[in-house]
Parts: sequence; C-alpha cells; structure tokens
Amino acid sequence: METRILIYAPTGQDAPLAAKVLALAAIDSQVCANLAQLEEELERGAGAVLTVEEALAPGALQLLQSCVARQPDWSDLPIILLTHNGADSAVVRRAITGLGNLSLMERPVRTLTLITALHSTLRARNKQYQVREAARRKDEFLASLGHELRNPLAPIRTSVSLLTHLYPEAAPVARIRDMVERQVRLLTRLVDDLLDVSRITSGKIKLQPQLVSLSSVMSHVAELCQQAADAKRIHIAWQLPPSEIMLNVDYARVVQIYANILSNAVKFTPQGGHVLVKAVASADDGALQVTIRDNGIGLDADTIPRIFRMFEQSNTVSGQFSSGLGIGLSLAREFAEMHGGTVDAHSAGLGQGSEFVIRLPVLDSDGARHPVPLAQHAGHDGRKMQVLVVDDNQDAADSLAALLEIDGFDVRAVYDGPAAIAAVETLAPDMIIMDLGMPGMDGYETARAIRQRPGAERILLLALTGWGQSDARRRTAEAGFDHHLVKPVELEQIVRLAGARHNREQVQAAR
Repeated sequence: METRILIYAPTGQDAPLAAKVLALAAIDSQVCANLAQLEEELERGAGAVLTVEEALAPGALQLLQSCVARQPDWSDLPIILLTHNGADSAVVRRAITGLGNLSLMERPVRTLTLITALHSTLRARNKQYQVREAARRKDEFLASLGHELRNPLAPIRTSVSLLTHLYPEAAPVARIRDMVERQVRLLTRLVDDLLDVSRITSGKIKLQPQLVSLSSVMSHVAELCQQAADAKRIHIAWQLPPSEIMLNVDYARVVQIYANILSNAVKFTPQGGHVLVKAVASADDGALQVTIRDNGIGLDADTIPRIFRMFEQSNTVSGQFSSGLGIGLSLAREFAEMHGGTVDAHSAGLGQGSEFVIRLPVLDSDGARHPVPLAQHAGHDGRKMQVLVVDDNQDAADSLAALLEIDGFDVRAVYDGPAAIAAVETLAPDMIIMDLGMPGMDGYETARAIRQRPGAERILLLALTGWGQSDARRRTAEAGFDHHLVKPVELEQIVRLAGARHNREQVQAAR
C-alpha cells in the first residue's frame, strides 16, 4: 500500500520546504520536479498529491484529471491544493470541478495545520486500501466457493442423466430426475452469477465473439426459463423476425442477458400471467432490439433507477423482499454495455407490468452461416472412440464414464495424473477429459507430460474443472488442452466437441 505524498511545485521553494516539514513529521514524500516524473510516480501509486495553484498549468491539471478518471472503483486519490490567500481564480475553479477528492488550503499555511491535514488524509486513504483488500479477498473467496460447489454438482448432474438413459419410461424416476435437474440448474446459475460478479469487479471478463443465430440464442433462453414459467402457468409469447438473423456476439453472455431479464419477468408475474419477447433487427445501424414485456407487479418510479444495482432486491407489492441474490439485472446491463449496448426499464407503475428494452449493435454484416457439425462417436481409424476420464473425485469420474459409455464411447476412468499417463500408453485414447485440481500431479502437469509423447498431438484434450476464470483458461491452453469446460458440463457439449474433431480429421484425410 503506497503512502507517499507526491509533492508537485516545480517553481520556487515550496517543494523542498514541504518535503523537509513532512520528513520531520515522519511522513514519506517524493518531490516531482516535472510533469513526466509526476506521471511516472502516479503510475506507481500515491497516498496523496500535494500541489500549489501556480503549478496547475493546463498540462498538470489535465494529467491529474486523467489520473482521477482512470482510478479503480476502490480509489479516491486525495489532492491537497495550496492556494493564494483570498484568491478565487479560474485555475482553482477548474480544479474544484475536475479533481474530485480535492482539499483547498490558503497560504500561508501553518506547519501544524498542514501536518494534521496530511495525517487525516492518509488515514482516509488507508481506509480505501482496506476496501481494496476486502474486495480482493471477496473475489478469491467467490472463486474458491464456485470451484468447490461445482465439484459436487458435476456427479449429481451426470447421475441424473444416467437415470434418463437407464429408466426412460419410468414415471416416478422421471419426476425425481426433473426435480433434481431443476435444482442443479438453479444452483449452477447462482454459482455462475456469483463468479461473474467477481470477474466483472476485477476486470477479468473478456468477450469471446462468434457468429451465432438469433434463433439459437433464443432457444437457449427459452430452455433456461420455460420450466419456471410452466410452474406458474405463465405463457411466454415469442415474436422473432421471420428470416434468420446472424449475430456477432459472445454467445454465453448474450444468453445471460436475455435469460436474466426474462426469468426476472417470470418471477414478478403472477400465476396465469403472460410475457412477450419481441425482437426487431435494424439494418440501418446493425442493432438488435429485444423487448421483454410482462403483466406482472410493475415498478414504481423510485425503484427503476435501483434495480440494476448489484445485490439490489426490490420490494414486491406486498412489501416482502424478492428471492434471489439481486445480481441478474446488474449482470444483464454489464454484459450489454460490454457489447456496446444498453438495457432500459419502463413501467406505468405498481400493478401495471414492466417492460425491459435491450439494444445491442451486434448484427453480422454479411449474414454468413456457420453450421455446427454433428457428433460422430468414431476414433481416428474408424473404431469406437476411445475416451479417458481423469478425476480424483471418483464419483465424478465414474458417473461421467458411465454416461459416455451409454452414449456410445469406449471409456476408461482413472483417478490421478500418473495413472493417466500410464493409461495413454496402453489405451491410445482419442479424447481425454481431465480435472485440473488433482492432488500431487495436477491436470496442467499431466497434460504437458501427455503432449510430449509421440502421437499425442491427435488426442482431443478437454479440461474439466470448477475454475472458470480467464487465468485458468489461459493456463489450460498453455498446458496443451484443446478446450476448457466448466463443471457441471452437459454431455451434449462433450459430444459436440468430439464430433467437431472427428469431422476435421475426415476433411484433412480427404485432402
């Protein structure tokens, strides 16, 4: 935590005198002789800036304004400006307008007054550092929590899928299966939302645009929200453009935008209500506008500005707080703005329903189609595809192996890195699905060892883990993994990746 006072007074004796006074008071300081040095030291960090009115020429004022504007959320850099006695100059007025946490002290300043003011300033700055540290610890905790929660969710979801395959016609099993699946989806979504909060606040979310169809996005949104709507007998009407619309978006994040807002509409619409989802494409500016309108409890004018705040839970008509974490709408707006779009809410008042308008400039200019190849469960030589599952959680490994076997793969499960390396020698797998957080030899080290073996370049290597942060994805790519899958994973996702690899191999063989 940087506590230095940066002193910028390039003319006269103010700077050396101030540095001498602060040294006697045991306050660390750094005199900046020119703008370049001031900029360099600001980049390193500062407890506060002490400057004088005559030093705030346009260049210095602009530099300080730029520094203030670029601050992270936790920071509010204190700036102490020594002014001429009784003066109300244009420079001071501009400083008051543009420098944020600014304190004015008229000269001549008594030594004790200056030292007391700086001690108070540094105490306040220390509180800011404490906020930063608390946010860092919170982010680490949320990341760890997400990882630990995802690990048990993976075998639960896989076991539910096994029930579907083993007892497809048993009604009691179907009821239990559907109930468990609903709860797993809910838990997974809550975990994902918590982790997204952590990633957004730490600046770790990077969009991964790809060309997708509007219909595929909305089908996924419907899949996520339809069960909740059916449980309340709410009818969701869809009005989509008659011709296919292609979007250049981060698929997962855009699905989250619409699903979060639609699920919110379902939550606040009474039994037997209705929700309309309407999409309109504008060829003029390449924007897609989606309106989600419900006949639910509505919003009063005071509530609308607050509903997009993180962890905000609005009151219902009855005065009770709504369920949930109060994250969904905030994430929807964040992801929309990352795409260069907007999310706005409107309501005629309580009991009059609500309308959310999502506008995203994401239409693809040429409308090209990129079909996803169908899965093929065959290995590179035409035999049944050989799969190796590696996970120190034996329940997770065995349940996933059983599910893949039912789907037509030839599967073996092992439970640590050395066993995986040995199995590669005897099994010659076409695909390896491996956990990262194994004790001893972790997934990264195991992947690197496997990739060094002759012929290993043809293996489809999938990382299956509870860690979804961008740094974990970077490390998996560096270790030699082809894809990074976050638990709990859908079987269809693995099948799709296996099929895509098989189709590429067929194309290459034909050449």
